[in-house]
Amino acid sequence: MVQAAVPPIVEAIVAQAPPGWTRAVLSSAASTGGVSVAGGYSVRGGSRLSGHVPAPFSELMRLAEALREMRGWRRTSLEIACLPSGQYELVAFADTVTSLRGRAGGFQVVLDPGYELPQPGMTAQEEGTAAPAGDPDLAVARFRAYMERGAAILGRPQPLTPPASAAALEEAERRIGRPLPADLRALYEIANGDDVRRGNLRPFGNAAWLGLESVTAVHEDIREPMPPGWELGWDRVVFDADPPDTVRRCGGHPAWLPFATGEDGNFLAVDMSPARYGRPGQVIRVGRDHDDGPAYLADSVTSLLGHYLDLLERGEYEQDEYEDGIFLPDPDDRPGHGKIVGELPRDIPPGIQAMHINDAASPVDLTPLTAAHRLRRLHLNRCATGDLAPIRSLPVESLRVTLAGGDLTPLEGHPHLTALDLGAAAPVDLAPLRSVPNLRSLDVSRADVHDLTVLTDLPDLRYLALTTRQWHVLLEQGKAPVTLAAARLADDTAALDEALAWASCLGVDTRDSVHVTGVHTV
Repeated sequence: MVQAAVPPIVEAIVAQAPPGWTRAVLSSAASTGGVSVAGGYSVRGGSRLSGHVPAPFSELMRLAEALREMRGWRRTSLEIACLPSGQYELVAFADTVTSLRGRAGGFQVVLDPGYELPQPGMTAQEEGTAAPAGDPDLAVARFRAYMERGAAILGRPQPLTPPASAAALEEAERRIGRPLPADLRALYEIANGDDVRRGNLRPFGNAAWLGLESVTAVHEDIREPMPPGWELGWDRVVFDADPPDTVRRCGGHPAWLPFATGEDGNFLAVDMSPARYGRPGQVIRVGRDHDDGPAYLADSVTSLLGHYLDLLERGEYEQDEYEDGIFLPDPDDRPGHGKIVGELPRDIPPGIQAMHINDAASPVDLTPLTAAHRLRRLHLNRCATGDLAPIRSLPVESLRVTLAGGDLTPLEGHPHLTALDLGAAAPVDLAPLRSVPNLRSLDVSRADVHDLTVLTDLPDLRYLALTTRQWHVLLEQGKAPVTLAAARLADDTAALDEALAWASCLGVDTRDSVHVTGVHTV
């Protein structure tokens, strides 16, 4: 029962309370897969929570299971507040409303769980029309030469797995929904992936070559973009590969066919639906470390094999004593990122796509950024600018900025901006945002906004973050945007029951929330 599951958690909170504490709050998101814990203690004379509450995982799992039996919630958001007197209160609800304590802060509500922010590579990028660059005969010749050269280096022959049958290849292509590129297919007619015994040579550098069964299984997992949670993804940017416009800017695609794994959640894949300047069958890197966009490696499997063969021939490898194999340097495949601490330099790399300017003297002159023709994310942290004009001509999609004077006029009609996190001490007019055609996400919780009702004129707004006071003004006037898929209550001091009242005003039925009170006695 829920009532019986709460006291052991309260006991753990009280047992670790610091001297002079006046209140403790534990926030948790719990499910059968685990729990997350955040929170802290208020102490006499302090206005904010500090320190860390304990994380009694077993007891929280039992509480989550009791709530699941009671309400049927697969994931639960819960908050336990207790006082030195022993009084405590549990508030719990489905994770439609989630505490962001320890992350962005405040609370998040998901109003449309089926909505996903669009990714530019799925629809907005032009399809490539070039012919494949791969050559099956050359790929086979390079494969054999690579294996022979590797065997000579290691001083022993390199065994191959049996070839994939014609029936197995046809079945894999049927399950994938498209044919393999001819050069990769030719390799599977030689061997069906790596011989995985220790010390054996891998034909694709340090990545393990997947057998066809694994190819189809991994393809099923990565064929669709995996959207991050709203607390991480509302201002997400998918970066372009290098060279630009070769690979689609998305987190996953049905035409990306994995064929090798780094055994770390990352994969080499052949891309059968390239962007404008790409070629079908080009090799890209996707997976766990590429949520912000795929990376381009080579125009074909044939070329990639040539690259690795060339490294062996030039002696640019290391023998791995532990694995008794060969280690090859991986190409630098990450898009341009930059972090500036202090003053913005006059010379900006033109290919840079992300820039974080931290702790610079304010106001920051953004003029040097006009050279960064590929800049898609610009975040100013703990510093401010008085002029957004340099951003007008840049393809910035995610902008975090604090205004020290100036206004939003330079953003009028900006064709690329999709997410804006705005801070401003002086009242700021949001009216210029009416003409920003792709603005979908907005956080003005750090700004003094002249007229919040302008928000109702943003027809594609899907995410909005405001303070408690700002939400109150907007909701009191009945002007909350009806297009929202998610929203944030940006208030670190708000309690879960206050967040539930806010979510109810946005249309969420919170009547089945759970409230349990009691007194803990030592």
